[in-house]
Amino acid sequence: MRKNIVAGNWKMNTTLQEGLELAKGLDAALKGKAINCDVVIGTPFTHLASIAAAIDTNKIGVAAENCADKNSGAYTGEVSAAMVASTGAKYVILGHSERRAYYNETAEILKEKVLLALANGLTPIFCIGEVLEEREAGKHFEIVDAQIAGSLFDLSAEDFGKLVLAYEPVWAIGTGKTATADQAQEIHAHIRQTIAGKYGQTVADDCSILYGGSCNASNAKELFANPDVDGGLIGGASLAVDKFMPIIEAF
Repeated sequence: MRKNIVAGNWKMNTTLQEGLELAKGLDAALKGKAINCDVVIGTPFTHLASIAAAIDTNKIGVAAENCADKNSGAYTGEVSAAMVASTGAKYVILGHSERRAYYNETAEILKEKVLLALANGLTPIFCIGEVLEEREAGKHFEIVDAQIAGSLFDLSAEDFGKLVLAYEPVWAIGTGKTATADQAQEIHAHIRQTIAGKYGQTVADDCSILYGGSCNASNAKELFANPDVDGGLIGGASLAVDKFMPIIEAF
């Protein structure tokens, strides 16, 4: 079922104590408010269990920022999907451009991560998007199509329907640049068309596709007004309640 979603991605920020304070502050800010979207916060692994226990998880979903592509075993320092699920987290962010660029995560690795996340009852927030050179070369449609097909198109229609997609123009992450509302709508509509070509229009129409790329209080309303933009994956602005709340309220 297609939903509006505003998800925060804290990245490698906040100590456990700072993260708890931030999560509790967001929880308090949302109390008694009627909001028109699901709210998710993606936190470091160290925070997951403590935050899930400290907030109303019916109001705020908790996400890991990654998980391993192995189920268990001698993989020192890795965190499995089962471990993530055991903390009370319900979501996991996979395929973020930083994971692809800095940690060489390939389509095959991400395919395994998606399968393990689904097997453990987690909702993957699967990221796709092009770098500046690819956008300038007019290859952005081709790139996102390849990323979707390479990691997701072996899924059944039923399992694909459990995913959330997040389009992130890599050239707009942390740069202050943002895709225009028209650019965001154009590529989100293309992504939905690509999904329809594989799984049919009903599955495509039910898929939530988020925008991630310097989305903030000043541009969220315009971005979210697009018919194919179902919310945002928010980086820096999710690290302060007073910056995150206006994005949530943009719906």
